[in-house]
Amino acid sequence: MADISLTASMRSNLLSLQQTQSLMDTTQERLSTGKKVNSAIDNPSSYYTAQSLTNRASDLSSLLDSMGQAVQTIQAANEGIEAITEFASQAKAIATSANDTSEADSIENYMKQFDEILKQIDGIAKDSGYKGVNLLDGEDQELKVVFNEDRSSSLTVKGDDASSAGLGLEASDGKWATKTDKTATEYATNLKKDAGDFVYKDGKVYEVAKAIDGTTTQHDFDALVADGSLVATEYTTTDGNFKEVNIDKDAISKSITQVEDAVSKLRNMASVFGNNYSIVENREEFTENLINVLEEGADKLTLADMNEESANMLALQTRQQLAINSLSLASQAAQSVLSLF
Repeated sequence: MADISLTASMRSNLLSLQQTQSLMDTTQERLSTGKKVNSAIDNPSSYYTAQSLTNRASDLSSLLDSMGQAVQTIQAANEGIEAITEFASQAKAIATSANDTSEADSIENYMKQFDEILKQIDGIAKDSGYKGVNLLDGEDQELKVVFNEDRSSSLTVKGDDASSAGLGLEASDGKWATKTDKTATEYATNLKKDAGDFVYKDGKVYEVAKAIDGTTTQHDFDALVADGSLVATEYTTTDGNFKEVNIDKDAISKSITQVEDAVSKLRNMASVFGNNYSIVENREEFTENLINVLEEGADKLTLADMNEESANMLALQTRQQLAINSLSLASQAAQSVLSLF
């Protein structure tokens, strides 16, 4: 078999075709992946630097999620404080109204309203949690937020007790007013009673303010009322038995003071949680921006310019076609020379 003989021109064209094909393979890979650096072979420095930036961005992304959840946890506590503060304001209004009245029925009604408000405060304090963390459910509750990969930067948000007991609020039942079993004697013309006793007539109870000795001058009921011997009360009875309500204004005033102190404590809580909320929210925004910077930096090191690569591919294809044509002409020229012999 005869040896194949290549001219210098043919060797040059073949070498050019090989180089062009290699460049086309590289360009095609860039167009397929969108990256100009696909492995450490392409550019070790850019590859490993980009990988480091990407890894850090990934780590921070995980922390970013936890920061977002921390913001929601603090926000839940803030919402609870706002609602409890509104209830505390209602409680103060109720206690103030109670302090301005001396009617037993009104006092009892105010006590029921006040104590119901305390129950609602307890309910909100219990329900202000988020994903198992309730910053209003006691000082043993806490929220730790980590801001960087090595955990050297973090924030611990301490919880507080926003229940009625934690705020120093006491129920009004048994304090604002107490009930004592009393007995009244039905009025009669020969009535004889000491001051402080009670009598009743037509179902209405009267307190004996001045002793009645039973003399004929004191037999007239209207006269006894007129001279102040009998003082009408707000109580009624059909059998002589009734409950006397003793109102304790000092206890009501104490409740008002407790509510005022509670509102002050709630404002302090709101201030602390608000400050922590701002810190976490600012760090969350910073981290999100930093992640974008890291990812953008990695992209600049590895991403290909698709317009440029497309233009390169077109140029290489043209170059390849020219090399093929040149090789074909060189081969034809060699055949023509050989045909002369």
